[in-house]
Amino acid sequence: MKIKVKNINAYTKEVSLDIPWVTLEPDFNKAVKSFSKKVKLPGFRPGKIPKDRLMQQFQPNIEAQFMDDNIHKYYLTALQEEKIVPVNQAEISNVSFKMDENFSFTAKFEVEPDFNLPKFKNNMFKVQKNKFIPDDKDKDDAINQLRRSHARIETVEDGAKEKDFILCDLQKLDKSGVAIIGKKFEKQMLKVGDGSFTDDQKTKLIGLKPGDTSKLDLPDGEDKSIKNPYDLTVVKVEREVLPEVNDDFVKLINPELNSVDDLHADVLKKINENFEERSRQSFERDISDALIENIGLETPPSMVDNYLNNILEDVKKQNNGEKVDDEKVLETYRPSAERNLKWYLIRKKIIDQEQISFGRSDIDKEIENLISRSPNSEQEIRRFYKKPSNRQKIEDDLTEKKILEFLAQFAKVKEVEVNTKDIRGENK
Repeated sequence: MKIKVKNINAYTKEVSLDIPWVTLEPDFNKAVKSFSKKVKLPGFRPGKIPKDRLMQQFQPNIEAQFMDDNIHKYYLTALQEEKIVPVNQAEISNVSFKMDENFSFTAKFEVEPDFNLPKFKNNMFKVQKNKFIPDDKDKDDAINQLRRSHARIETVEDGAKEKDFILCDLQKLDKSGVAIIGKKFEKQMLKVGDGSFTDDQKTKLIGLKPGDTSKLDLPDGEDKSIKNPYDLTVVKVEREVLPEVNDDFVKLINPELNSVDDLHADVLKKINENFEERSRQSFERDISDALIENIGLETPPSMVDNYLNNILEDVKKQNNGEKVDDEKVLETYRPSAERNLKWYLIRKKIIDQEQISFGRSDIDKEIENLISRSPNSEQEIRRFYKKPSNRQKIEDDLTEKKILEFLAQFAKVKEVEVNTKDIRGENK
C-alpha cells in the first residue's frame, strides 16, 4: 500500500492511499462470495452462482459495496503506519476502484498542530503581579457580611426605612391611572432603596406602614428602561436586624477566637489570603497568555467547534429547559474556547518536553494535605477522592502548578501595589 501524506496547513493533513490489486484480491473474493449468498437468480441456489455470471450482472454493485466496506479499514491502517491521530472525521474524496485494478482514495482531516516551544530564557515574559492593599472598609464589609449571615428579620410598625423589606400587593395601572383587570400581583417583596429605584421612588417607600398605599413606576420585563405605573398597598414591613459585634458574636463566628480584636485580625488575615490568591491566579494567567502569544498557535476549527458544542450543552442543562440563543452562546464563548485550546496544546508539549508526571503517592500526599487543613471533613474528603475522575483532577492541578512554576522562572515580574479603594472606584 502506498501512502502519501500532504500537509495543507498547520492542522490539516491530506492522506492519499493506493492499494494494489494483489493486496485487495483475497478480500474482494470474500466480498463476492458474501454478495452471492444475498442475491437471488433463477436457476441458482444462494451462494452457488458462478462468479462470471455474478460479475456480469452485479459487478458495479459489488465494487461499490467493497469500497464502502473497506475505506475505513485501509484509512485506519494508514493512520497507524504514519502514526497520525485525527481530531475530526475525515473527508473522503477521489475514490476509485474496479476489479483487477488498484483501490485509491484521499482522506482529508485535522490534527493537533505540530509546533515547537520557544527556547526558554530569562526575562522572556514581561508580566505584572499585583499586591493588593486592603483597608478598613474591606474589613468592615467582611464583618458586616458575617453579621448579615446571622441577622434576624423583624416585622416593624414604625414605618419603612432604607434597606427595609416591604411585603406588598401591586396593581398595574394603565396610562390614565385605571387598574388593569388581571394584573394584580399579591405579596411581592421590595427592598427600599435597592434595584431600579431612583431617589424619587425610594422617597415614596420610606415611612410606609402596613395598610398604607403609594404609587410607583416599576420596570416591566427585560427592558428596565420601560416603566409602568402601579398602585402599591403595604401588607407588612420587615427589617433586617444585625447582631452586635461583641464577644458572643465572636464565639458564634469562630469558637477558637477570644475577642473582637481577634475577629478583626482573623478577618483581615482571610482578606489578605483571598487577595493573594486573586493575585496569584491573575499572575499565572498572564504568564500562560504571554506564552500563547509568543508561540502564535493556530487551533483546528473542529476542536474549537467540539469545545463550543460541549459548552452549549452545559448552558442548556443549566437553563433548565428554557430557550437558549445558540448563536449568541457560541459567539460569547468562542474567544475563551480558542484560548483554552491553545493552552491545552501548549501544556501537552511542556509536559512532554519537561517530563512532568505525578504518581499515586503524589496524589495521596495531596489528599492528606487537604485532610490536614480540614480534619473534621476527613471522611467526606476520602470518599470524594475514591472516584478516579476526582483523583485525576488533583493530578491535573498538580501538573498545572508545576508547569506554571517552570514558566515563572523565565518571567520578568513587575510588582505593583494596588489599593483596594481604587478597585472600588474611590480614588477620586
